Amino acid sequence: MTSASTRQEARAKFLREQGWHDARIEPLTPDASFRSYARLRRAGDGCMLMDAPPAHEDLKAYLDITAHLRALGLRVADTLGTDLEAGFALIEDMGDDTFTRLLDAGHDAEPLYLLATDVLKALHAHPKAVEVDVPPYDMAALLREAELFVDWFVPAFRGSEASKTEKQRYMDAWQGALKDVARVRSALVLRDYHVDNLMITGGTEDIRHCGLLDYQDALLGSPAYDLVSLVEDARRDVPSGLRAAVMERYTAGMQDNEVTALERDMALLGAQRHAKVAGIFVRLSKRDGKPIYLGHIPRVLRLLSSALKTPELAGVRESIEAMVPDYESARF
Repeated sequence: MTSASTRQEARAKFLREQGWHDARIEPLTPDASFRSYARLRRAGDGCMLMDAPPAHEDLKAYLDITAHLRALGLRVADTLGTDLEAGFALIEDMGDDTFTRLLDAGHDAEPLYLLATDVLKALHAHPKAVEVDVPPYDMAALLREAELFVDWFVPAFRGSEASKTEKQRYMDAWQGALKDVARVRSALVLRDYHVDNLMITGGTEDIRHCGLLDYQDALLGSPAYDLVSLVEDARRDVPSGLRAAVMERYTAGMQDNEVTALERDMALLGAQRHAKVAGIFVRLSKRDGKPIYLGHIPRVLRLLSSALKTPELAGVRESIEAMVPDYESARF
């Protein structure tokens, strides 16, 4: 029996136990993770099936963070049924109105982005947001992610792996650049905060109508991370005027020195994220057979190059340019 058929049988068993065995199953387009989703429909009713294979995904983490975000007053899908051991959950179907779909259909971008900004402000201001048992976004985690660039992007682009000396120089440069921001624990970082993972479940004026997705890998770290993820999106160009509106909204009431520190941390964590994403997109193509992500590489590298102009990142920039001097030209 193949693993696929075994998984299918486990899914059928779960649906029988939950009373959804008679539903019509409509698979959704897979994302970059090992999770998959399907819409379950039957007369007058519907929900979503989350398939999170235990060997690759932590369903408990999703459920725990979901409960925590709900307690903070944020909009997340209701949990309708679970089997932790098998890695299945039934969750509320919040509809199809992701920010991405709305933007692609011509919806005005600014109200959506400002709503997303208001959600972040509320999350970052909530005194109990960090009262949750998740790991810190510490130096080890940040370096492990930055390493993906040198392990996957560099050899794919230049045709040879980085030498031990090249890699060490690169990692040392990151450690020096991130030494301060890696100690910050003031925010619950959702980590993939961008328009693909945000939904409208009502109007665009109330944060309770902004549905959140894909937050199960949340960590405690800097508020700058999710903010830069929103305005420096790997999959979508964000016009400078829209970014400025987001920053004006987020920094309202902040002191000048606080804004300066936030912008510095956004540059540092933005660069780290772009390096990580460049590596992940190559890995998704080469290891996981998902080449579609390679189309975003030029944007990611432009964002990386821009962030690397930050003085604190001079060492990182030099180490990258020494390994792949024309990395911005990469096309796969």
